[in-house]
Amino acid sequence: MRYARYPSRSSFFYGYFPAGVKWLLIVNTAVYILTGLAPRSFEADIAVLALAPVAVVYHLAFWQLATYLFLHGGVWHLLFNMLTLWMFGVPLEQDWGTRRFLKYYFLCGIGAGLCDVALHAAMGDWGTRTIGASGAIFGLLLAFGVLYPNQTVLMNFLFPIKAKYMVIIYGVIELWMSIGPNTGVSSIAHLGGMLFGYVYLKGRWPAWRMPDALGAYRQWRLQRAKRKFQVYMRKQGGRGPWVN
Repeated sequence: MRYARYPSRSSFFYGYFPAGVKWLLIVNTAVYILTGLAPRSFEADIAVLALAPVAVVYHLAFWQLATYLFLHGGVWHLLFNMLTLWMFGVPLEQDWGTRRFLKYYFLCGIGAGLCDVALHAAMGDWGTRTIGASGAIFGLLLAFGVLYPNQTVLMNFLFPIKAKYMVIIYGVIELWMSIGPNTGVSSIAHLGGMLFGYVYLKGRWPAWRMPDALGAYRQWRLQRAKRKFQVYMRKQGGRGPWVN
């Protein structure tokens, strides 16, 4: 596939934060601080916002597919996600616009949550709780690697590498971790965010068009009518004066 619309970039941002990235950073950080300062009596209320398969499936707590994205398990968890959001989200939002960027972000995050719920439900592991924006963040990584494949980035903020290779490496690592022992990290959510992001991108770049079945039917009807008219005129022995 060709993505000529999105050439390699020379820098990650132009000196400002787009509105979508800015407010995601603010809200995530504010939620982390508020939940950290909340007394223990509020722990049960905060836990309702985490993604729990039993709550989503049996109690229809669908809001958890969005709210879990704003909870983080520690300062390093938050810091890594927010730095990645800043690094890769800014150029995407600058090219797409805020509305499309946020749509993509939450699509990947909710898709990651659905994959997490589906896997744990299939395994009968109903007691898990998942938190963090990593599913949406991995969707951003995937989009950046697809749209700017030859852009040099810092993998783990240390090692320079082309974006397309970084995405492949992260994808392989998460796939390997998903079939290994339980590490407490929802690799299926990471893979789910990348999967939903890829499906979204594949449907938009390039713009795939469905065959025009209705137009083809109309063309067939027109040709059929033309042939019938020609047969009729031959039977009449020639063209009438009204035929142009």
